[in-house]
Amino acid sequence: MVKAHPAARAEDAFNAQLARRLSGRGWTHQILPYTGYANASAARVLGRVALGRDGQPGTRPADEEAPVRRGIREFFSAPVREVPVTVTFGDAITRATSDRGGYFDVDLRGHGRPPGWHDATITSGDIEVSTPVQVIGEDVTFGIVSDIDDTCLITMLPRPMLAAYNSFVLQETARRVVPGMAAMFRSLLAQHPGAPIVYLSTGAWNTHAVLGRFLRRHGYPAGPLLLTDWGPTETAWFRSGREHKRHQLRRLAQEFPNIRWVLVGDDGQHDPAIYEEFALEHPGNVECVAIRQLTPTQQVLSHGHPLSHDEMSGRPQHVPTLEGPDGYTLHRLVTWTMRKARHHA
Repeated sequence: MVKAHPAARAEDAFNAQLARRLSGRGWTHQILPYTGYANASAARVLGRVALGRDGQPGTRPADEEAPVRRGIREFFSAPVREVPVTVTFGDAITRATSDRGGYFDVDLRGHGRPPGWHDATITSGDIEVSTPVQVIGEDVTFGIVSDIDDTCLITMLPRPMLAAYNSFVLQETARRVVPGMAAMFRSLLAQHPGAPIVYLSTGAWNTHAVLGRFLRRHGYPAGPLLLTDWGPTETAWFRSGREHKRHQLRRLAQEFPNIRWVLVGDDGQHDPAIYEEFALEHPGNVECVAIRQLTPTQQVLSHGHPLSHDEMSGRPQHVPTLEGPDGYTLHRLVTWTMRKARHHA
């Protein structure tokens, strides 16, 4: 067996020591459930096992609001590895074990649930929690995939100091929303009953509770958040955010072959290139790409200069790529593009 990366071994040792100390202080295993999704045959349910105290944010029911907190509080967690969990959804049941980060990500086949929202149950020992799962019908042909940072909320990533301030210091209620984006999502989904929205981000799973409350507070439609773990892997210091997005997009195309997605992101990082690459691989699964343009100030804070990093400049675009400063502009462009496409179909 190949030895784990030194950073991963150091992280595991730190987490083990932290878990021993917190267990000695009376902390117990908690299950942090994440919103899932499903097609007609299989459901995906995700979650994490960590040590916590009763009432700790993240262990609350999905519809219960936690007190306003600073982001740094969400990053103090003690994951617990190798904890058995049982996940039940409809007629399907499966067992899994939390990984080195405390996470589990399971598929349940033959669940038998009709389209719509249903609850999955996750148990471990005497702990039982539920989490919502959206079953998308086979007749659904439209969906939205959206980035979060600088697309739904303004964080001015990836400059480290500003990212740290926005993620760790700023109170949840002080975070700024991108104008019109929630309204665009609600309008598009209202035109396509049963259609899903998936929030795909390189943000850390630790921020799931904070991001979920922010999205609900500002009227964003409910949907699963597919985040990532910022820690080291078995082979490297850090995980690749770009590869995370590529992998999740390919998985969605495989799980929902009939859906044409509106891919929403911003021009502050690599969304245009990632979406264009996906459109090349899966042309039948992309309706259009909608990119929020950062302001010159936000570009300076993100990149150090006022010019957008347009990785697609001068290259042919294989799907309609629309750009605008906010959700109101993008909504008009997306609606017009989709209407035009239907007219020529």
